[in-house]
Amino acid sequence: MADEKQRALDGARVDPDGSRLITQQGVRVDHTDDSLAAGDRGPTLLEDFHFREKVTHFDHERIPERVVHARGAGAYGHFTPYDDRLARYTAAEFLTDPSVTTPVFVRFSTVAGSRGSADTVRDVRGFATKFYTRQGNYDLVGNNFPVFFIQDGIKFPDFVHAVKPEPHNEIPQAQSAHDTFWDFVALQPETLHAVMWLMSDRAIPRSYRMMQGFGVHTFRLVTADGRGTFVKFHWKPALGTHSLVWEECQRIAGYDPDFNRRDLWEAIESGAFPEWELGVQLVEETDEFAFDFDLLDPTKIIPEERVPVLPVGRLVLDRNPDNFFAETEQVAFHTANIVPGIDFTNDPLLQARNFSYLDTQLIRLGGPNFAQIPVNRPVTEVSTNQRDGYGQQRVHRGRTSYTPNTLGGGCPVVGGDFPEVFRHYQEKVDGSKIRKRSASFADHHGQAALFWNSMSEVERTHIVAAFRFELGKVETVEIRAAVVAQLGRVHADLAAAVAEGLGLPLPDLGEPASTQSSPALSQLGQPTGTIATRKIAVLVADGVDGEGTEKILTALRERGATPETLAPRGGAVRTAHGPDLPVDRVVSTMASVLYDAVLVPCGPDSVETLAADGSVRHFVAEAFRHRKAIAAFGTGTELLAAAGIAVDDGDLVVEAGVVTTTKARDEIPDGFVDVFAQEIAKHRAWNRDTREVTA
Repeated sequence: MADEKQRALDGARVDPDGSRLITQQGVRVDHTDDSLAAGDRGPTLLEDFHFREKVTHFDHERIPERVVHARGAGAYGHFTPYDDRLARYTAAEFLTDPSVTTPVFVRFSTVAGSRGSADTVRDVRGFATKFYTRQGNYDLVGNNFPVFFIQDGIKFPDFVHAVKPEPHNEIPQAQSAHDTFWDFVALQPETLHAVMWLMSDRAIPRSYRMMQGFGVHTFRLVTADGRGTFVKFHWKPALGTHSLVWEECQRIAGYDPDFNRRDLWEAIESGAFPEWELGVQLVEETDEFAFDFDLLDPTKIIPEERVPVLPVGRLVLDRNPDNFFAETEQVAFHTANIVPGIDFTNDPLLQARNFSYLDTQLIRLGGPNFAQIPVNRPVTEVSTNQRDGYGQQRVHRGRTSYTPNTLGGGCPVVGGDFPEVFRHYQEKVDGSKIRKRSASFADHHGQAALFWNSMSEVERTHIVAAFRFELGKVETVEIRAAVVAQLGRVHADLAAAVAEGLGLPLPDLGEPASTQSSPALSQLGQPTGTIATRKIAVLVADGVDGEGTEKILTALRERGATPETLAPRGGAVRTAHGPDLPVDRVVSTMASVLYDAVLVPCGPDSVETLAADGSVRHFVAEAFRHRKAIAAFGTGTELLAAAGIAVDDGDLVVEAGVVTTTKARDEIPDGFVDVFAQEIAKHRAWNRDTREVTA
């Protein structure tokens, strides 16, 4: 009995398998479908404690959603350092001891939208990691952009108010394409670097599993003897960094608003555990002023060509939460949750976050005891003099709740040896009390130009299109012109292209704010190779070449891909040879935007049925227009032709991401799947001319 009570106090279930209905007071009830009433048609009685408990809890099930980062998804996993290479820089055990594997919880999120908004909006993505270390909880609360929109946290309410739905009509939801946001941008040029990221493909990731993460701020690593080193944190996905295209984002929001959330969940459930590599950029304190920007400015990056990223460890997510609300919704991240060996810098945005996050948790999670919620608990002991308050789960024993004391034997005691005890990094601080931005934060256009200079032509085209779309939604012409004028101070080519699309006169154009570039900033310049977890739509109907299809499906699965058969009806389709082929999805319930590639197998009857369906032809043509890899074998090429895609006959033909062969069944060339996989791994066939095909 004592053990059961302790488990209850610790937040565990008294009835672990949930097989019995038991009230929150531990009482089993005989009925839960009708209220206690005075007669079968009489009034409900106030003494019905079960009804009161059940309905009262329901009435209070919704807690305030996060003001930002409300829409999220999370998972558990673990982090392991590669070796002790960081031991000379930090006393943080979880970063330096390869024999220690640290459990983690990671939450990904959008920023601007509410909990009910779609996953695929154009937005920054949160990438927050809670490390349950043996030295305490460490929260790396980052984003998929390495920079932020403002330099000082006092501007954060203004920024969020500007990007949120406009207050007079609560429109638009989860979008930056409206007047107030761009009015803020035009008047606050410090936003321009982050805005360049926002208008790039980085703002529309294909998957959380294919998204980089950054700590944003410059932090400090600290050794046991108190020596500090500046550090920036980077997460690099094992699957590569890939994005959607804008038209896909809009269509996916209708077909599957949970696209990224579902993708993460299904990958983990299938055993395809997402992985990232943690890397760090290290800057010695003697080099603090060696750059043409301020290390404490959160709107700036350190180009990787200047300070390479040092790989230090591996993150794997391998378990989905048991309950979304209890874990993903109630997890509380805080930039001030640090451990011995890591400390802050005087970055003014970071300093503000250290104040703000605690306030957020207090209002959202009902008081000061939110750290006792299971997902927030450290794996280490907790012993404080803090008592009472909403949500108190611990039963404290003893007479004393103050320090110093004699009645409690002086406990809990303070002090001890570093690194078991946290000690703040010591630095001299002096100066006048003043409200003034450092002059070293004054360049707002240089790194925005650096980002533009670093993009490929494809990425630049997408950035221009994004600016045209967003500013095209702005109703106030003066705001559009003001933003274009700011872009003119970044780069003349960018401003001219955006102005032309908006029908605006060119502003005064000078020299680019920077001629430097950083190839590491271009997604398309990064290596590719794997097709693991890529989803491939296989279009089939009765009469399909079952033998050839199974051969290719097996080969794709062996490479880690996830092919799904789509047919006009569910169940199974009859094959031309061999057993029936199971159907995974009904094609009318899906769309090409939900897949990474398309395969059309042979089978005259199958192809005839599919080609007669306009939605199937649209499926193929749309995938082609979005530059996805497409393959067809045997008569499957006829469906491509019916969709307006020109193909050449031959044993193995590859043209701008379209892979075809006239062979079928056991005559399919051995290299067919290899070439198809290579095209999928490229993510898009950017060299494809899509002008002749309309979806």
